[in-house]
Amino acid sequence: MSNTDQFEAAFAKAQLAGAVGLIVDRDRVRYARALGVKEAGSDAAMAEDTPCQIASMTKALVSVGAMQLVEQGKLDLDADIGALLPDLANPQVLTGFDAAGAPQLRPASRAITLRHLLTHTAGLGYFFIHPQVLQYFAATAMPEPGSLASIKMPLMFDPGESWEYSVATDWVGLAVEAASGQRLGDYLTANLFAPLGMNATAFLPALPDHAARVHTRSDGALSPAPVYIGGGEYDSGGGGLISTAPDYARFVRMILNHGELDSARVLRAETIAEMSRNQIGSIRAGYMGSAMPDFAPPYDAFPDQHTGWGLGFLINPEQGPNGRAPGSLHWAGIFNSYYWIDQASGVGGVFMSQLQPFGDPGALDCFGALERMAYA
Repeated sequence: MSNTDQFEAAFAKAQLAGAVGLIVDRDRVRYARALGVKEAGSDAAMAEDTPCQIASMTKALVSVGAMQLVEQGKLDLDADIGALLPDLANPQVLTGFDAAGAPQLRPASRAITLRHLLTHTAGLGYFFIHPQVLQYFAATAMPEPGSLASIKMPLMFDPGESWEYSVATDWVGLAVEAASGQRLGDYLTANLFAPLGMNATAFLPALPDHAARVHTRSDGALSPAPVYIGGGEYDSGGGGLISTAPDYARFVRMILNHGELDSARVLRAETIAEMSRNQIGSIRAGYMGSAMPDFAPPYDAFPDQHTGWGLGFLINPEQGPNGRAPGSLHWAGIFNSYYWIDQASGVGGVFMSQLQPFGDPGALDCFGALERMAYA
């Protein structure tokens, strides 16, 4: 079966409205394919450059922005971030709830640092993953989606003691703003997107008309859903960006080229190496539980591996089942978009679709086919 047929065959079985797959190496795009439509029931074809909500694929971009400021001495990986972000000063750990349902708190044993935030070891959580966060909000005040209040919560454990996927990168974005004096989107446009030619990547107040729509399934049928997770009270460093597969592929190629693309250097090679190194020791990263399985059921990219976490990425310590080398970088967006970056082999890929809930088997099969093609 040809490379093209592998991706197309997976898409044909996946029951997705539309999808885009790109394979890149350090020098070029090796494969690009758009399939299906932007919106179920329409004839608007999905294009390679169709804008999508990349959700948590935002996190890697914001992490790079923060590391630029670390290089400049404007952010410190291991200082108390509360000096820059007062809302994170003197953190409290949630120990449980009393008989009346009121949250019980104690002071954390140490301060939160930027390194904790970048590695999801600060103790923060997500309301859709962690039942105790949802219970805390229910007991205090349920915040509006996209509000600053939605990322203000007690910790679930002392900083540095465990790994839980969280709103931490939203706080990284706010640290970028505090250190740079710019709105996050403006900072990233000037220092990352424009230098890399990522001209379709931005925080936008509403979903563009020409963007792909998020879909849900009901009785096997796909229906567009009026879902937009950008455009809130602040630029969400955890998940608010609109982008395209070709734009994100340029970011992947920059990482493959150790911080540089087409003569534009955005990070030092040694900074990329540090971001790509496991930062959390023997703690295992990557498993996400669920408090809202209709939105995001439990997920583990490599259930048979003791995966680590760098400064913005999941790291597989062993060979991946579809070909990626040990030490490769990976993450995803909640609407079933995924990427990987294999620095050892010099290849990477981007898969974008727009479907909830996360971890859709058909979308993962498409992503797996794309990866297998890269190493064929």
